[in-house]
Amino acid sequence: MASLFVKEDLPPTLDSTSLEPPPLFDGTTRLYIAYICPYAQRVWTARNYKGLQDKIKLVAIDLGSKPTWYKEKVYPESKVPSLEHNNKVIGESLDLLKYLEDNFEGPKLLPNVRCDYDPSKRQFAEELLEYTDTFNKTVFTSFKGDPVTETGSAFDYLETALNKFEDGPFFLGQFSLVDIAYGPFIGTFQIIFQDVWKYDITAGRPKLGAWIEELNKIDAYTQTKYDPAKLVEIYKKRFLGQ
Repeated sequence: MASLFVKEDLPPTLDSTSLEPPPLFDGTTRLYIAYICPYAQRVWTARNYKGLQDKIKLVAIDLGSKPTWYKEKVYPESKVPSLEHNNKVIGESLDLLKYLEDNFEGPKLLPNVRCDYDPSKRQFAEELLEYTDTFNKTVFTSFKGDPVTETGSAFDYLETALNKFEDGPFFLGQFSLVDIAYGPFIGTFQIIFQDVWKYDITAGRPKLGAWIEELNKIDAYTQTKYDPAKLVEIYKKRFLGQ
């Protein structure tokens, strides 16, 4: 599996002490992210995999202390990720994944634009992408109750999905936007469940375990991963009041 990954030095995080935005709409394409945010991690991974490090500049935002200019001058929704491109700023991570696919060069990540086009794979891709919000909501909501019990069906759904195609270890067989959409969240959940509830989400789910192992071989994804200890600390404070 080849990607055009280039190791890069990551920019510092900008917070409320950052008084001036970048020179907006100067022809530079910018991806606004937060290093802790799995939604931003999706688009960041796709950007890396497509080899767009020189074409799309990262701008890191502190979600707990955002620069005032981010909402006022860049993205009124004040969320990440957002993409500044062609004199406009757009958001929503799943929309941005498809936007990168349609508007930038690099390896193709959806079946309908690849040489291995299979209509059944494209249909399944859309089903899985649509399910991501349900999956994430199920897991995040469970943090207030009994996560191990309440998330079983959601993780089982993914295990079943990973059994559909046999031409590779990923959801569509070969690596695609579907894997990028799920990767940051499953990676985060695996760490939180293991640390807080001493539960291995891959137990009894061999396909999911193999998928995680293969995903962690992709440099474009692994550079976007947040420090596990800091991740646990932040999630405990936010969701568990610890």
